[in-house]
Amino acid sequence: MASTLTWQQLRDLKLSELSDAADGWGAASRHADSAHEQVDSRMSGPLAKTQESESAKAAVKRLKRLSNNYYYIQAESGLIRGSVDGLATELATQRRHLIEALDDAASLGYTVNENGSIGYPAGGESGLTGEEVPGGTAYGGNGRFDSSNPSPSSGKEGLYQQGMSDSEAQLKSPNPHYAKAKDVADRLTYAVLRAQEIDVRYCGALEKLKAPPGLGVDTKTWADVASDIDAVDASATPYLKDKIPLDKSPAERKAWWDHLTSDEREEYLSAFPGLIGNLDGVPTEVRDEANRENLKVLIAKLEGQHDDLSKTQLEGLKGIQEKLDEGSSPPMFLLGVGDEGNGRAIVSYGNPDTSRNVSAYVPGLGTTLNGDFADDTVRRALQTQKGAYKYDHSTASVVWLGYDAPGFTEVASTTDADKGAPAYRSFMEGIEATNENKNPHITAIGHSYGSLLVGTAAREHGGIPGVNDIILLGSPGTGAQTASELNVGKGHVFAASADNDPVSLLPAKSSLLGPAPAIVNSLDDERWFGRDPTSKEFGATRIESGDGPLPLWLSGDGPTPAHSGYFDPDRNPSAANNIAKIVAGRSDHIKAEVPR
Repeated sequence: MASTLTWQQLRDLKLSELSDAADGWGAASRHADSAHEQVDSRMSGPLAKTQESESAKAAVKRLKRLSNNYYYIQAESGLIRGSVDGLATELATQRRHLIEALDDAASLGYTVNENGSIGYPAGGESGLTGEEVPGGTAYGGNGRFDSSNPSPSSGKEGLYQQGMSDSEAQLKSPNPHYAKAKDVADRLTYAVLRAQEIDVRYCGALEKLKAPPGLGVDTKTWADVASDIDAVDASATPYLKDKIPLDKSPAERKAWWDHLTSDEREEYLSAFPGLIGNLDGVPTEVRDEANRENLKVLIAKLEGQHDDLSKTQLEGLKGIQEKLDEGSSPPMFLLGVGDEGNGRAIVSYGNPDTSRNVSAYVPGLGTTLNGDFADDTVRRALQTQKGAYKYDHSTASVVWLGYDAPGFTEVASTTDADKGAPAYRSFMEGIEATNENKNPHITAIGHSYGSLLVGTAAREHGGIPGVNDIILLGSPGTGAQTASELNVGKGHVFAASADNDPVSLLPAKSSLLGPAPAIVNSLDDERWFGRDPTSKEFGATRIESGDGPLPLWLSGDGPTPAHSGYFDPDRNPSAANNIAKIVAGRSDHIKAEVPR
């Protein structure tokens, strides 16, 4: 699809009309959102709680359909608003460049022709005849800008003149007006070409946002919404890069968000929920709101896909949705969600922005966004929060699945930890930036392979932003040889290894090449990814964690119950209680045990 946008149309474009249209779609989105909430909170909610008749159930079902219709209108109207606003913003830049070129042409007395070429007068003197060089017409790059004919923004001069052959195009006119006219023509042409590209890009996105006749909001409709979100995000990429500080620090993003008007915030939330919901530095309640809406769309999207990975992620996302629908005390916040890689999910029990104590736990080997995620991995964050709550009520606990945890075939490599560590550092920097307390107490927890990711993040210059304490559980090594490499100060690294946990005894690679007894030699403090964090030489505080449950063939409780039971007050009360004390800032009350 090609754009027919001319320089005259770009010049005469009334951008205010586009902005007004965007505002109108924003108003429609807000009205639909309000109606959606009214139906849920004032109609279907009370009816479902107070009436049990068949007619009441039928009414609730119809109201649910009405609520979904309003939500669909809200979502699509928000996407249209974002697209139109992005279109207006990007075109405004090119229109400004065009007007500047036209103004320069007028001030120089040049003629702007209908096709965008620039007519210039006679001037200068011919070196051959001594006569004045006649005027002519300059063309803007012949409509192309590449290595042989660069754009004006490159700082190089395009040399094309109509009527010349390719070889002759390298000759410069001796008329001094030519260079100036060529510059104006180049700038005019480039502005139009960029505007045409913008026109095509947004036209494609807006075309997708058309609803079919006789609309019925069903699973396929929500899958289409997910596709629409992707299309709008893709079309608006330059606009987003210009408007949203994607390449800035979480602290700078926090400042950006704080200075937005309520209308601007609403626009970004409705038009780009996936982006805002996963943007470190944006406040917790905002991310939660965006991700709850995005979760519904992701579920619908995956329901229309039938590959194994999509089915697995769908089970995981539905599990999270069920937890959110059930409600909890402390409240649950969804700080991140996505279907990249094996799936992404960041869940907090308690609000990390208002809590004095915040912990963020990184799971390890085999963790994925599947049917067990909400009931198993997320439960560990809840267990940590409830344990720490006994010592300080102002506590939030996060489970961070912001990376692809390795499976059994990848676990011997540091690749996944290396890739995930920058994302974890960014998330923790965001926690530090949005927390409202003067000196929050922040704890990084790494379990299993997750301890390698935490160690990798901590070994970077300055450590993990905002982190006061680090807890390493069932660790096969952190990539460090001493606790001091983790940048939190002496006495602030804690490690736990239950005696029946085989993962924390995983030997160094070199040991596998030696005699067989070396594989199980507990006196050797070298582990697969560095020194054993519970060893004396490493220098961490080893917290009491007991024996832990016996392996599967002896206890019937999973293949490695001691490895997975550190957070569980029933399976390993000593470890769970020690974790809770550290998270609550009471590490001076933990029970330690002798290092290995």
